[in-house]
Amino acid sequence: MAATETAERRRMNASSSEARRTHDETKLSLKTTEFWAMAGVIAAILIATWVSDSLDDVRAWTLVAAVAIGYMISRGIAKSGTKYAGGEDPLNRDNR
Repeated sequence: MAATETAERRRMNASSSEARRTHDETKLSLKTTEFWAMAGVIAAILIATWVSDSLDDVRAWTLVAAVAIGYMISRGIAKSGTKYAGGEDPLNRDNR
């Protein structure tokens, strides 16, 4: 109890720049709309390839690669210049 109260006081007395550093600006990738939009577009491309005779496999996989590259670039831009505080890291076992 005393440890949590001390941590609470420290957090409340911290300057605004310190408080900002402990919070990430970007979300975990599975929590973003871009990820689910990319997954939906890739599923739509692959279903359209399966159903359609005019869309061949090579073109479909080229489109899937283009969508994936676009997603990676958008995530890179979203995360550029931000410092990761470790709040949502699933492999960070110290915060259990």
